[in-house]
Amino acid sequence: MNLMRRFTSRLSPKSAFAVSLALAAAAVLAQAAWSRHVEAEVLARVAPHRLAASIDVTGQLQPADMAVIGDRYVAVVDLRPDGEAVGQPSSAEMQAAALRGRVRFVYLPVPHGEIPEESVARLKDVLETSHGAVLLYCRSGKRAARTWALAEASRPSGLPSAAILAAVRGAGQNADDLQERIQAAVLTRDQEKP
Repeated sequence: MNLMRRFTSRLSPKSAFAVSLALAAAAVLAQAAWSRHVEAEVLARVAPHRLAASIDVTGQLQPADMAVIGDRYVAVVDLRPDGEAVGQPSSAEMQAAALRGRVRFVYLPVPHGEIPEESVARLKDVLETSHGAVLLYCRSGKRAARTWALAEASRPSGLPSAAILAAVRGAGQNADDLQERIQAAVLTRDQEKP
């Protein structure tokens, strides 16, 4: 600080202003670079996979991820039930972090095994009311991708069953065992079209 005063005391007011402006600009640029670095690290670790336009899937998120996630997504859907594993952040912790990250948080727990129709319907509603990019997550992304596949199959203008299964595979997951259920939902929605 003393060195800075000695340096600026030898400058004209105009030069001192220019030096101050340059230092402030450098600090802003350094902060922006650091933010981009942190965002890149989080996104590399989270590694979201695209399921459909504006819908991505990933494995377990951490509360600290929400600050970065909030810059990219309008909503985060937690499909993992609380208490599945020791050390797993609770939905309440994730919701508090999402609020700080300015992102909508939806807790929609889906148990292992059979995916309940109620969960499919709730996810479909969330996706229909979210205007922007949505990130779905569970422990590994599997339940999230599979629940999305069933929700997409029942959506009036949803993808055909082969495209749904391909999207799930493209996201690194598998829903082949749901093929009959997906095809039945697609058939039902297509029959209901006016």
